[in-house]
Amino acid sequence: MTHCFFCFPPCSPHIRKHISLNSAQSCGNTRVSVMMMPRKISLLTHLLLLFQHLLPLTLSLLHPPHHPPIHIPALVHHTPKPLTRSSFSAHTQLDFNTHCNSSCFHRGEQDDWRKQLTEKLAFETLYADGSRTLTMVDVEGDDHDLEEDAGFLPNMLSWRGSAVKLRHRRIRRQIYGADGRFNIRGDNFLLDYPFSTAVRISTGCTGVLVSQQHVLTAAHCVHDGKDYVKGAQRLRVGFLIPPSINSTQADLNLAVKPLVRWVRVRRTRVPKGWIQGPQEVSMDFDYALLELRWPHRRPFMRLSVAPSLDDLAGNRIHFSGFDSDRPGELVYRFCAVEEESSDLIYQHCDARPGASGSGVYGRVWDNSLERWERKVIGIFSGHQWLEIDGENRDYNVAVRITPLKFAQICYWLHGNRVDCSHD
Repeated sequence: MTHCFFCFPPCSPHIRKHISLNSAQSCGNTRVSVMMMPRKISLLTHLLLLFQHLLPLTLSLLHPPHHPPIHIPALVHHTPKPLTRSSFSAHTQLDFNTHCNSSCFHRGEQDDWRKQLTEKLAFETLYADGSRTLTMVDVEGDDHDLEEDAGFLPNMLSWRGSAVKLRHRRIRRQIYGADGRFNIRGDNFLLDYPFSTAVRISTGCTGVLVSQQHVLTAAHCVHDGKDYVKGAQRLRVGFLIPPSINSTQADLNLAVKPLVRWVRVRRTRVPKGWIQGPQEVSMDFDYALLELRWPHRRPFMRLSVAPSLDDLAGNRIHFSGFDSDRPGELVYRFCAVEEESSDLIYQHCDARPGASGSGVYGRVWDNSLERWERKVIGIFSGHQWLEIDGENRDYNVAVRITPLKFAQICYWLHGNRVDCSHD
């Protein structure tokens, strides 16, 4: 017998037919313990994924939001300056953890915040031959517009005390209660959007395809804040190949795990906000963009400025990654957003080291297409302890894509600012 756990939305009659509830639990927005044979687990997985595919149809029937277009700031990039070659002396830190107190939430209130922000938006470019450059950035617009573009929220964090359950002791790192993750297997899912957008990073992390030649990941997967990690000099991106391709029936009967096709990275871009540290501050800039040597043929996921909780469909985020405790497997999870700051998304999605760099996506309203679309709104970073009013609060954290970060990443993708409107 195989014991697996999933987190379901309110139960429908179709789901109720295929699961057996624990006597101590009820059908609703809660975690459900399921006991069944392995072949029935596949059926349950199909049902859950079917729900995910039918969700857009349900959302399209809802009254669409009416919000003005998001203003994307204009970034002025200076001529890149050459830097000395990296020594590639750092070690990859897959289990990324930080601690933050209330002082972390008032960084935008400093008198020189505009200067500090432009310094953090400067970026390094690392090339395949080991050379690197520094590009300084200016932001056009007055201070009021820049505050909005930076994504500043009232009081930085709007904690809802009744919605947050304090956890002073961890059972398993980055796993909250019953494990709500499940593996993605089979050609129909591994090569199906959105799971096909998840890729492996050779340093042990995950990334997400955001163009035909670019991968978004976490900065700490390639740089520790002081130097590039050893594996960054010959960085590669891995594409999963389902076992049914070039496999015999005997191999399939043995449940062969997917193969990986590796592609070299041409150049890597990391914001100075990450490189400057310290980590509890630079976590806001824990993202990097990798440019592949040649284009791929798989679907990619478009970027979006992260909406507020009220504008995120279902208040849910999703991401798929290569968690270290399930080697060779693509692992999917989803959960509700619990809190947000100007730069971070706080949640209790179950995750393990190796999931860092996963593209965090949600369903956001696309004004140009007039429908709900899956879009990358953040990058999974790691774990953070928050000390608020003398109490420790425990969260997994993703970096929010603010208008300024969107403009920066978009410039990395296109090489100009003309193509960087929000939609």
